[in-house]
Amino acid sequence: MIEGGSSVPRRQLGRYLKKAREEAGVALEAAANELEWSRARMYRIEGGQTSVRSHDVVAMCALYGVAKEMTEVLVSLAKESKAKGWWHAYGDVVPAWFELYVGLEAAASRLRQYESSLIPGLLQTPEYATAVYRTRPGTTDAEVTQAVALRLERQRLLARRRPKAPELEVIVDEAVLRRPIADIEGMQKQLAHVVNASQKPGVSVRVLPSDVGPHRASAAGSFVILDFPSVGTRQPEPTTVYSENLTGALYLDKPGEVATYADAWETLVALALGARESEDLVATIIKESVDA
Repeated sequence: MIEGGSSVPRRQLGRYLKKAREEAGVALEAAANELEWSRARMYRIEGGQTSVRSHDVVAMCALYGVAKEMTEVLVSLAKESKAKGWWHAYGDVVPAWFELYVGLEAAASRLRQYESSLIPGLLQTPEYATAVYRTRPGTTDAEVTQAVALRLERQRLLARRRPKAPELEVIVDEAVLRRPIADIEGMQKQLAHVVNASQKPGVSVRVLPSDVGPHRASAAGSFVILDFPSVGTRQPEPTTVYSENLTGALYLDKPGEVATYADAWETLVALALGARESEDLVATIIKESVDA
């Protein structure tokens, strides 16, 4: 069963600790020196990239003058953050920087994804995912198999009933659909899967046609905007933009950053083909590959 796992409470904890430090007027360097930690460790903690032990939370709260009641809340979050997410079973095929995304993806109520290079992971077939992972230098067959299994496990998110599955809105460049993998039949199967997925409740797949010129999102590359629901009395996670590269990823949640990507998304929405036109185009590309 897919769950939010440890990354969401870990990120919440980091955000609260950073806010407490800033409200106390303590510079990050000064806090690191006082706690006898490196700046890198402080950044990881405040960025939600690593779990924190309860007694370390207590030490940070004491340094920042945090009230006893709030300290207890943060210690509880620290304990939550140590819970293992389902993806831990896949070991080293989940990079540390991607682990946070898997947890956020599972906790999201809405995903808006623009892809300029590949079929989105949540829509990939085993054949396509295998071709993607085989492009990584030094990857063994066993590692490819494990990585594909992880990708398929993530896709179960879209069929989840409780909590409700997130809405998935995808805009993909036409060039991605025309960029084949070596397995031609596998690519045809992948394209058919995209069409089938787009007909499911809560899933929308639209195509950005090749004849569209430069636009606001051109410089952005691929990205995902994640929105989150409220959970009980806890404030919802802030809307976050995720952008991946060869060595890591960016997680952007400042209002100005999110607004910039939201504007780029609206540009893409205005330029993309409608749902029916997109399905027709994918069907045309499949037919062309069969006739070739």
